[in-house]
Parts: sequence; C-alpha cells; structure tokens
Amino acid sequence: MSGERKSRPAAVDVPPAVQQTVRELVEVSPVLVELGERFAAAGFEAHLVGGSVRDALLAAGSGAPTPPGDLDVTTDARPEQVLRLLRGWAGSTWNQGIAFGTVGAEVRGTRLEITTFRADRYDRESRNPEVAWGDSLTDDLARRDFTVNAMAVSLGPDRTVTDPFGGLGDLLARRLRTPGAAADSFADDPLRMLRAVRFVAQLGLTPDDDVVRAMTDMSGELARITPERVQAELSKTLLQDSPRAALELFVSTGLADVVLPELPALRMEIDEHHQHKDVYSHSLTVLDRAIALEKADPDAGSPDLVLRLAALLHDVGKPATRRHEPRGRVSFHHHEVVGAKLVRKRLTALRYPKDVVEAVARLTFLHLRFHGYGRGEWTDSAVRRYVTDAGDLLSRLHKLVRSDCTTRNRRRAAALSATYDSLERRIAELSAAEDLARVRPDLDGNAIMEILGIPPGREVGEAWTYLKDLRLERGPLGPDEAEAELRAWWAARS
Repeated sequence: MSGERKSRPAAVDVPPAVQQTVRELVEVSPVLVELGERFAAAGFEAHLVGGSVRDALLAAGSGAPTPPGDLDVTTDARPEQVLRLLRGWAGSTWNQGIAFGTVGAEVRGTRLEITTFRADRYDRESRNPEVAWGDSLTDDLARRDFTVNAMAVSLGPDRTVTDPFGGLGDLLARRLRTPGAAADSFADDPLRMLRAVRFVAQLGLTPDDDVVRAMTDMSGELARITPERVQAELSKTLLQDSPRAALELFVSTGLADVVLPELPALRMEIDEHHQHKDVYSHSLTVLDRAIALEKADPDAGSPDLVLRLAALLHDVGKPATRRHEPRGRVSFHHHEVVGAKLVRKRLTALRYPKDVVEAVARLTFLHLRFHGYGRGEWTDSAVRRYVTDAGDLLSRLHKLVRSDCTTRNRRRAAALSATYDSLERRIAELSAAEDLARVRPDLDGNAIMEILGIPPGREVGEAWTYLKDLRLERGPLGPDEAEAELRAWWAARS
C-alpha cells in the first residue's frame, strides 16, 4: 500500500446485547448453522461478513432479526476445499468467481457466496486484484471497503463477533470510514467512492474528512470503472428513500463531473435579476417531491427508477439553451427538446436498458407540455394528444409535472395545482367516454385495404395515420363516417 497510514480509533468491544443480536441472526438461518458445523468439523473457520452483519447491528434492539437473503461468508478453507465441503449438501454450486476465491452455492433456496481469506494487492490500473490467499480474518477484513462492512460473526460454536476497525462505533456515530487510509482504499478500487455515496443515502452515514478529501482528489479515477458498474451504483443510490444528501456529495466531490456531468452543469450562475431559479437545487427538490408522490400512490411501483431519473434530469437542457433577453429576463426555449437528447445520450452511455432510456427521455420531452394548458383552454383534441403522447408513462408524467412546481409563492403553487387537477378531471371524463389509453383509428388496416382496394404497403400506413389523427381531433367516429372521411382523403390525394 502507498501512503502513510493514519492512526485509527481502537476497535470497540461489542456489547453483549449487540453480540446476542448478531448471534441470533445466525440462529434463525438453519443454513448458516449447518454450514458452520460442516466447516468446524473439517477444522476450518467460517464467518458471516458484510451487509448482513452490518444490518443486524443496525437493527439491534428493534426486535428479533429476520433471516438475511443472500449471504457472504469468508473462510480459511481454499476454494477446492470449500467445494468438497459443499458436495452432497448444497443443491447446486457455481465457480465463476473461483479465480478470486469465491464459490457460489444454493442450499434450500438460500444463496451463499463463500470466499477464502484474501490479502490482495491491486495493480492500480484496473479494478482487478492480484489475488493472494490470506491466513487471517483480520487481514481479510482490512481489505474491505468501509469499517461498517469490516465486521464478522463466527459460524463456529462460540459465534464471536469480530470488529477490528471500530465498525460498530462508526455505525453508532453514523460515520463512514475506511479500514485504512481512504486514498489507498480508493486507489485499489475507485468504485468504492460511489459506494460511499450510496451508503450516505442507504444508511444515513456521514463520510469523515479523510474519505471526502480522497473522493475529491481522486474523482478522476472513476473513469477506470466500467459504465455498467457505475450505473448499478448510481441506480442503487437513486432508489433509496432519501438520496438528496448523497447526490450533493456526488456533485461536490467531482464524481458527477466524471460520470454524469449534466447534473453539476445545472449549477448555473444566477443572473443578477434572479429571473430564473437555481436549477441544480430545483432539480433536487423536484426529485424529493417526486419520491413523496411516488410513495403516496398505492398503485405505483416504489421505488420507481424511471420517475426518479426523470425528476433529476428533466432540466438538463437548460444550460445549453439559456439566453439573456431584454429587460434582464432569461429564457430556456426548447430546453425540453435539448434535454431529451442529452438524457438519451448520457443514459445510453451508462448502459441503462433501452426501455429506461426512452422512458426518461420521453418524460423529459413532455414535462413542459402542461404549461400550454393555461386555465383550461385546451380542446378535447389537445387533451387526447397529451394522453396519447404520454402513453403508459401518463401516471409518471402527472407526478413529474406536479413535482416540477417548486415555487415558494403559495398563491401561484395553489393555482398550478388546481389547474393540473382540472386537466386530470378532463382526462378522466374523456377516458370514461372514450378509451384514451388505447386510441386507435376507427378502421383497422384490413378495413382500409378493403375500402380502398389497395394491397399492404406504405399507403395503408399513411391512411392509418390520417385516421388516427382524425380520431384524436374529433373523438370516436362511427364506421360510416370514418369510411366517408377515408374515401374523401384518398380522393384528395389521388
């Protein structure tokens, strides 16, 4: 390791009541009990490590622990010995990670990852460690990302809780530290900087100065990490209950400049006349409000990654479209169009699934549409088009538009809310009379071909589009009226 190691607070003794809570975590999982017995009988150590131990300690005193899902175990047994110990007991095993000392197993529906003690060194050019087996639990824990994840409970008869780096004290103090110097830890694996961001949101921890300084100084190292891994950590952060503080850390340390530069770009200088809001703070507030609306909707899936991405990024087109107008005014004409393009480009680069990319881009494009509604001046045709263009994103668009109203002027906020209430009532009324969720032409392709006497081809598509536009403009037509309109259209273009 490079750099001088900082002195660290001594490990705290784990109080008996807390130790009992973690022991109970083992006891409520028969698979863990059996695993410990098999390894102990063969003369090997086995310890539960990672998030399961951390979360059990966080929940100490809040009731009986529940069995964790996937389990991480560390052992002094080598991978080939682990495989022998699992034979005849595990329902299945897999060894994709065996080069790194990890054997996967499934036992009666419980998934295990069992990893040999490690004492890795990193080449500092990639995330791939030069794998070296270790002989000590403490040395293995020392290579983990944060002290709160560097605790273990023995699966042997004594169920000893091991906390060599003061992780329990950090949990109690809601503090995020690394077992060694943060700069060394992040140089080994820059992804840990994004994990620090996530733990701020997930666990409510505050990173210590050493961690924040290293994140800031080393933010550029994040470019070494594959987009897929970055995307996974960013998504996990956004899906937490309260991600705002984590995102502020993400931006202030410069990490966002590397992987999501459109977000820090929203910190535009406020014009002297204050004719526009702080777009960065506004976007974080929109995210807060969208999460609240999402949670309050019993019919919505929560957490909703698409809605949260759209709330965070809906205004990313503003920096590129800002114009200073006469009399000190500022405009952002067509920022929704530019923003949709930027969203599509960035989320694609981060390897988000295509359906997520397109959904977030479409919400970004549509988020301003409502402001043309005025005091209800839209025709029924305009309401139909609003619903049709939103499609299956309509519920999310409702939440995004309502969240986008962050004005502190109570009268204006109430007026905007009442106006959107009016639009939703219009949508409900039209939906009751017409099936707005599935607007289709009054004649299908087969009827079009029969009436016009034409074969399949481009002209059928053009006729279908014409009839759909007519349906949106005038509402449902009877078969005779639809046929007459089709024939008139066909005659006019002949």
